[in-house]
Amino acid sequence: MAKDNSVTYSRSELQGSGGTQSQTEEGSSEGSSKYKFSLQPSAGSVRYNTGYVAEDAKVSLTEDGYYKLKDDETKGINPFEKTKLAKDALASLKWGNDLESMATKAKEDFKAMYEEDKGQVDLRTKYIGLFHRPKTTYGRFMMRLRQHNGIITAKQMRYLGEVIQSYGEDGCADITTRQNIQLRGVVLPDVPEMFENFTKLGLTTTQSGMDNVRNLVGSPIAGIDPLEIVDTRPYCKMINDFLTDEDRGHKEVTNLPRKFNIAVIGSHDLYEHPHINDLAFMPAEKDGVFGFNVEVGGFFSAIRVDGAIPLGAFVPPEQMIPITHAILTTFRDYGARKNRQKTRLMYLIEEMGMDKFRAEIEKRMIGGSGIKSLAEEGKSLVNPKWERRSYFGAHKQTDGNNFVGINVPVGRLFADDMLALAHLAETYGDGDIRMTVEQNVILSGVPDAKLAELMGQPLLAKDKFDTAPGHLTAHVVSCPGSQFCGFGQIETKQTAKEMSEHLERTLDMPKEVRIHWTGCPNTCGQVQVADLGFLGTQVKGPNGPEPAVDIFMGGTIGHDSVLANCVMSKVAVRELRPVVEALLIEHFGATYKEAVREPVAV
Repeated sequence: MAKDNSVTYSRSELQGSGGTQSQTEEGSSEGSSKYKFSLQPSAGSVRYNTGYVAEDAKVSLTEDGYYKLKDDETKGINPFEKTKLAKDALASLKWGNDLESMATKAKEDFKAMYEEDKGQVDLRTKYIGLFHRPKTTYGRFMMRLRQHNGIITAKQMRYLGEVIQSYGEDGCADITTRQNIQLRGVVLPDVPEMFENFTKLGLTTTQSGMDNVRNLVGSPIAGIDPLEIVDTRPYCKMINDFLTDEDRGHKEVTNLPRKFNIAVIGSHDLYEHPHINDLAFMPAEKDGVFGFNVEVGGFFSAIRVDGAIPLGAFVPPEQMIPITHAILTTFRDYGARKNRQKTRLMYLIEEMGMDKFRAEIEKRMIGGSGIKSLAEEGKSLVNPKWERRSYFGAHKQTDGNNFVGINVPVGRLFADDMLALAHLAETYGDGDIRMTVEQNVILSGVPDAKLAELMGQPLLAKDKFDTAPGHLTAHVVSCPGSQFCGFGQIETKQTAKEMSEHLERTLDMPKEVRIHWTGCPNTCGQVQVADLGFLGTQVKGPNGPEPAVDIFMGGTIGHDSVLANCVMSKVAVRELRPVVEALLIEHFGATYKEAVREPVAV
């Protein structure tokens, strides 16, 4: 029998005005937006649990408080669901002792430990941010952190750099397209101590992978942008704390059918790319109250990509957690769990129909948070005619200091880079390092008096990390590719870097071109939002199969975003340079720096 969530609902009430408008004086370090975060959770908590599960749901609530697939829903489920069904990941690894046991066994004999339960090592560990790729890095793990709004402190970065340094040539890190960091080369015996240090430093990996809500994306210049609509940092933190149950692990929203992405939008620039998120909060106003219009369903997959669509709803800040919970538990209860390629939220929305989906969300919110109804959309506060600003180089903050945008080629960081970034943030800025979804970084809080000295530091030299990158290197995005991912059909990071460097040497480019690389159809490199995108594949060459790409073109971000289309298929990587040059000349206005040859026909 389904529980009545109006009875079992238990949380610390979110108190406050929930979006009353207040104006801070210009130049305040709190930012220039008149919309200030004013929620004051009682006892400092944002815990939110209703215990509700629909009677006709595909899952049921167990006595231990877990949400498990019903027996009559297990026929035909995909292998991932079978592994999840065999043992609850958080119960065994977060709340149980399995991690410590695995670490001890791995120190003695990793192979024996691995063979004992491959599902535990290769899949369930993703719930605590550990990713084992037996085809590419057997015995070593990628570790993904949660960094809501993409901000990390110098102290945290320094520790992560020291960790990577300890792994020598096996260690490196990547900035992701969700504003967080992934560490590479980690060995399991080190993890329990690392997690202890994470707790002391305010870091976490909880629920950063598998069928969970991934890293919360917000404006990379939140709180320091003189032209922002709203500071996204407190909203991202609030939702993140709810999702992880303040790092305890949240039983109600972890057994989802598939991964789930959320963005909170803070500026007219749409740096957060709302249209490719399952749930996006867009700043809006209704009846004099600040809040957010809600968009749902954006996603990428190997067989389909779709942009987010309006839910037709407005929520004040105090309803952001209730609506997030309602959407996630609806997805948990009714989402498909068979064909893994057809399990994202958009498929459920289409199956239910938007009216029925919205009504289900409203019903759960009424029962869980006591609202009377889900409001219709408010007036958008986002200017649709806004021209996106570049964040590279030095820019004035609201408090008179500066933020400095820095290009990190293909998002790859080595230990020395991480230690240097920590030093720069601490010595010249306010100690924060901000990630962008384009895999770059921003240092904030740099006084005028220190700006020139910062710009002259070795890390920011033209052959390393650049504050004024060229138009063909500024926004090069790349997934890890075959170097670290078993799905990767091609090597991406180095190929992308060498290609962009070649293009900068060869062509004069009148404007920035966003170039994305992804190693396989799962499109973690998001080629469909690129001006020019390359998706890894294989083609028959003179000596057998060889790396190739499908070429995408025409993707746009921001207002009236459009997803790119494939314009060429199976172009061998070794033959790619002249093809790309020709495309840039024909479609983007590039010219050769030296007229040494004519563009090839494509």
